[in-house]
Amino acid sequence: MKLKLLVSALMAAGIASAPLALAADDDLGGNPKIPPAAALSDCCTPGDADFPKVGGNLGNQNYSRLKAINKDNIGQLGAVWLNRIEGGINTGTNQSTTVVVDGVIYIESAFGHVYAVDGKTGLTKWKYTQMRGTLTRRGVAVAKDLGLVYTLSNGNWVVALNKDTGAVVWERQHNGWGNLEKVAIVYHDKMLYIGSNDATRNAAVALDATNGDMKWHFWGWPAAGEPFYDTWGGGPQSGASNWMHAAIDPELGLVYWTFGNARGGSSQNGSARPGQNLFADSIVALDMKTGEYKWHFQSIHHDIWDMDNVMAPVLVDIKLHGQGDKGDRGRDRDEDKVRKLLVYGSKPGMYYILDRTDGSAPLGIDEVPVPVDPRQSTYPTQPIPRQGGWYCHGEKCAQPPTGVPSQIQSCIVNEPLGGPIPGDPNRAVPNYAQGCLYAAHWDVPVLTAPGHGGGADWNHQSFSQSTKLVYTGFGNVPAAHSLTEASNGLRPPGEYQTGGIVAVDPSTNLVKWKKHMPYELAHGNGILTTRSDLLFIGQPDGNVLALDAKNGDELWRFQTGAAISASPVTYEIEGEQYVAIYAGGTGIPYGDSAPRGDFLWAFKVGGTLPPAATPTPPVIRRPVSGGPVEGSATTPPNTVILARTRSATGVIGATESTAVNGMAPTHLRVPVGTTVTFLNDPRNVNVHCATQFFEGLFNPQLKPGESFQYTFTQKGEFFFNDCFSPRPTGKVEVY
Repeated sequence: MKLKLLVSALMAAGIASAPLALAADDDLGGNPKIPPAAALSDCCTPGDADFPKVGGNLGNQNYSRLKAINKDNIGQLGAVWLNRIEGGINTGTNQSTTVVVDGVIYIESAFGHVYAVDGKTGLTKWKYTQMRGTLTRRGVAVAKDLGLVYTLSNGNWVVALNKDTGAVVWERQHNGWGNLEKVAIVYHDKMLYIGSNDATRNAAVALDATNGDMKWHFWGWPAAGEPFYDTWGGGPQSGASNWMHAAIDPELGLVYWTFGNARGGSSQNGSARPGQNLFADSIVALDMKTGEYKWHFQSIHHDIWDMDNVMAPVLVDIKLHGQGDKGDRGRDRDEDKVRKLLVYGSKPGMYYILDRTDGSAPLGIDEVPVPVDPRQSTYPTQPIPRQGGWYCHGEKCAQPPTGVPSQIQSCIVNEPLGGPIPGDPNRAVPNYAQGCLYAAHWDVPVLTAPGHGGGADWNHQSFSQSTKLVYTGFGNVPAAHSLTEASNGLRPPGEYQTGGIVAVDPSTNLVKWKKHMPYELAHGNGILTTRSDLLFIGQPDGNVLALDAKNGDELWRFQTGAAISASPVTYEIEGEQYVAIYAGGTGIPYGDSAPRGDFLWAFKVGGTLPPAATPTPPVIRRPVSGGPVEGSATTPPNTVILARTRSATGVIGATESTAVNGMAPTHLRVPVGTTVTFLNDPRNVNVHCATQFFEGLFNPQLKPGESFQYTFTQKGEFFFNDCFSPRPTGKVEVY
């Protein structure tokens, strides 16, 4: 089985962002019209000697105008220092990206401590030790003009530290607005913009950065009597967390916030909340001083798939090519006009290109009919962006006649994508009901792509003012949704969890290039681009890579020692350019198999520090439930019993099972040459299978009491599931 993804919805591939209208690139460093990066005075000043914010600037462009490190000398790039900021830990969850102001790096650790590190020497200047418990962090905010660094802690505390000493200047607790904890924080013009998460009701809040006073708030979903309340059909409301960094356009006076998926009792059950469910799965533009609502765009109506687009939006100023329905090939006479745009998305694998002044879609976004299920109160249409003013199906583009094509979503089909490559992740685990993107579900799990991890997710995207392309890492991890799943959907055991990098031209919303990678790059694997057309990204195996931003060719790599779930940054001290990255690791999507650490690295041309020891790489196939059992320990030996669970002591379950662990055992270890028996327990009442994938070695259908034998002649891991219900999945490990 393969995944065939239409270009318009291929893992954040049908997406694009555009160039900033500044002075000529070669003049960026000295043009007096461009303020210093650390001033954070406009949306889109690129990084220079400083990289003062997670996302680089208020437009979240993750771009630097530094170019001393370039394609000619990238081979000489080496580490100059390493700081194990927590003393050498190999545990925890690290999702924090560094920021750099005046040559000092500010970073949060897995324990929530804040460190200031000298960007030239790597020596720790100060440490703030927080005492309210471990909490996943997303990066500090720095107010250079106020001399403060801001962090968050458990209990909804906002903490302001002295930038030079780490001493606490003030602390404020703000309860009742959602959890102000595992979320992003942004500073601009004496204001703090902070999201909230995982409460019944979540708000975006703005605080006075000088003392923590509440300035205004905006709820992610409206209460009774408030505008848009009727989009919930009077049903239960919850969710709409705003996790990631807001974007800010001071010229327009707007702050742009993304809100997460709807819940209302269950993220996969929409039956009690008919309607669009605003402002879930939406980007909302607010007055940055008052919080007044200006406009919104919802990318997923009535979400039952956890497909919220919660990554930080990217602001760009570009000329568009192919605007909507106007003229030949969608062009119009205003195509040379620079437009203030916002690039938003995308878990579904599509960028939504919006005019950030009013939320309109200059390239066109159409409401396309999708499957409905009255039991789910599903919404009849979903927004699908146009590309260059045309609809694109795979490699073929055609201007539509009247009406809108009904099949423009990603579908799982029995066709290969890119050829029958061994280990090709673009395939579906067998025996699941399969559907297009936005397929409705009820009690039977329906497998769709991309899964609820994206496409792109909370990884930081980059817009290069040089190449005028937007870049993102993406994942390819299909998910099965139904009301019988406990969480936001089942990522089937045995499937490959991989992804890649895509570059998109935002002036047309067309893919410029796409590079498949061995790992899923949708969670924290942010991208940095530079004026020298280099692209830096870290991987879950600990390698940080430099690619050619024009075509994706790999130019350099370095082993950091732990999984990377942060964005690289670059800065300059005494005329020398550095690149820094924090390698700490997180469990998404690879669980405990992702290597952890506390490695803060800095690199420059001529650096000679050796790389870290190569850690055990993450397990890229979704693991089965349960630990390994030797074949000699089963009864009878070397036997898997279908549709039954097995306890840690070897007791076979008393009833027929369709649980994920409904193979006894789920993980069997045998030496090469072993004949394994697959038995449908005589007490079962249904026919069961052992469907081996993806090699297709066997697929017996067994009545109760029947068995099948297969001799494994090669080493490897061989996954199988059940045709009666695909959830029970097993693996034979042959050594």
